[in-house]
Amino acid sequence: MPLNKRLASLLLASCLSTSALAATPPAPNSLAPLLQTISERLTIANQVALTKWDSGKPVEDSPREQQVIANAREQAQAYQLKPEEVGQFVAAQIEANKLVQYALLAKWHNSGKAPVIARPDLVTQIRPVMDQLQVKLLQQYAAFTPYRQDPNCLAWLTQARRDLASDSIHDLALVRAVGELCQRPQ
Repeated sequence: MPLNKRLASLLLASCLSTSALAATPPAPNSLAPLLQTISERLTIANQVALTKWDSGKPVEDSPREQQVIANAREQAQAYQLKPEEVGQFVAAQIEANKLVQYALLAKWHNSGKAPVIARPDLVTQIRPVMDQLQVKLLQQYAAFTPYRQDPNCLAWLTQARRDLASDSIHDLALVRAVGELCQRPQ
């Protein structure tokens, strides 16, 4: 395809996608706080990675992960949510958090050093914050649940993720964290 036709095709596609997003009704008020809390949780992954760097412990902590998921599933009913959906949602948050940790650890190994900043204790300082965030996440997830099958959900999510863009590591992790937030209408 000649260059002029390719450019015209790309311009047309860009205009169509922009107009499609512009025609999308506004996202529900429950989406922004949910994504903000997910993003906050991903930022804490930086601190977790530092503790793993210092201790030499692996990122993977299956017993802790299973405990966090089980606790969330037990709390699901309090928010009128299905335990299996809550389990999947929390598992996605854990996987996204690990993605940040692996990426940062690889980056630090390549440079031969981690940032020289204060390191909070994983057990006594970081985990209690993560536990509090989980309660907040479940509340916000419950508030957004009625919109998960809305035909505009993916467009809302795409725009909201753009608004939270920070760096490639956290952006990719955010994609993983919300990858199954929207569902096809049944």
